[in-house]
Amino acid sequence: MLDREKVIEIIDSMGLGDFSQATIRDIQALSKTIEARTGEEVIHLEMGVPGLQPSEIALKAEQEALSKGCATIYPPNGGIPRVKEAASKFVKAFIGVDINAESCVPTTGSMQGTFATFLAVKHAFSGTKQDTVLLIQPGFPVQTAQCDVIGLKHEALDIYNYRGKDLIGKLEEIVSEGHISAIVYSNPNNPSWVCFTEEELRGIGQLATKYDLIVLEDLAYFAMDFRRDLSHPYEAPFQATVARYTDNYVLWVSASKAFSYAGQRIGVTCISNELFHRTFAPLKEKFGVGTFGDFFVGRLMYTLSSGTTHSVQHAMAALMEAAVSGQYRFLDDVKEYGRRAKFMKDVLLANGFYLVYDNDMGAPLADGFYFTVQYPGMNDLELTRELMTSGIAVFPLDTMGSTQQGVRICTSFFRKDQEQLFTERITQFHNDHGC
Repeated sequence: MLDREKVIEIIDSMGLGDFSQATIRDIQALSKTIEARTGEEVIHLEMGVPGLQPSEIALKAEQEALSKGCATIYPPNGGIPRVKEAASKFVKAFIGVDINAESCVPTTGSMQGTFATFLAVKHAFSGTKQDTVLLIQPGFPVQTAQCDVIGLKHEALDIYNYRGKDLIGKLEEIVSEGHISAIVYSNPNNPSWVCFTEEELRGIGQLATKYDLIVLEDLAYFAMDFRRDLSHPYEAPFQATVARYTDNYVLWVSASKAFSYAGQRIGVTCISNELFHRTFAPLKEKFGVGTFGDFFVGRLMYTLSSGTTHSVQHAMAALMEAAVSGQYRFLDDVKEYGRRAKFMKDVLLANGFYLVYDNDMGAPLADGFYFTVQYPGMNDLELTRELMTSGIAVFPLDTMGSTQQGVRICTSFFRKDQEQLFTERITQFHNDHGC
């Protein structure tokens, strides 16, 4: 075990205090410092970075594109035709909805996609009462930070006590006030791994149409609800989505998790055909470009980065093409995250921990990229600190918009050869803190 007093000294020296203001990057930096100063390994469960090797399909496609000279040519702001066509077909094959190629815009990771979309929403509804986005939480804290940077008003709803009809009822209570321009969520959810049901998505879609707001659906963990086999192109079941129930939506599809291609920073923002061509008077008046899609591509992507790195668009396209053809079964690789989650859950639950977000409408949660746990007698900040002294880095729910106490566990960096060490440390933690 690590020297507890030395770890606490390191925490205090880095000015993190009780962790209430710590970001994921702060905790990662702390854990690296602890490793360096103590010489002991820290088990990294704090950072949602993919831990699997990418497919050779992507590497080969990007290398070929570079060898053919794409690095000398600016890519189009809205993406090269190949990736736009591939994204359109991918959405049809695995989500089961029709989005035209022109409405699929590659971005520098979904992070840029969310930032640009928030900007588009802010300007599209400028001067109207609809000046606030509603974030369904817990959620990715960077999205809240993006709203703050942009100056976009936001409020939140923790789903812990609201599922099914209760969720839709609560959402309508909020949006009926008339100030909400967009609803934002991830599905599966980061960090709880809750997955919205078709009933819930239908209700959200109906609210979007009734109250003329936009649903922003983050599919960063695309098709990673491993309770259902979503791996067969053009065959049900498909990735669950609000897109079947409204025309007012934007989907963010990322290469980072499902394709293990995080370092190359690419995602695709898929805007419904109707929204892409919808004219907003504030856009026309202020920017001379009235439609949502033209503003997104011609003003936002142009001014943010003049498009997405040329070579990586070929990699993303190749991955999607191979998935659609059945050549590349991308979900076979990422199911490893589910195996890791099951192992860690079994160890934690056997040692006094309990799941915070513990079910999906009465059904067990899927085992996947994240899950949430708590230990009796501690708040989430205390638990984060105490686990760090045991050489286990996690992230507190307090900073993710949750009203519940607990921590997020990420499976991405957990290795097979750490299973014994993890078991030993959690067992010792329980021995030291158990009643």
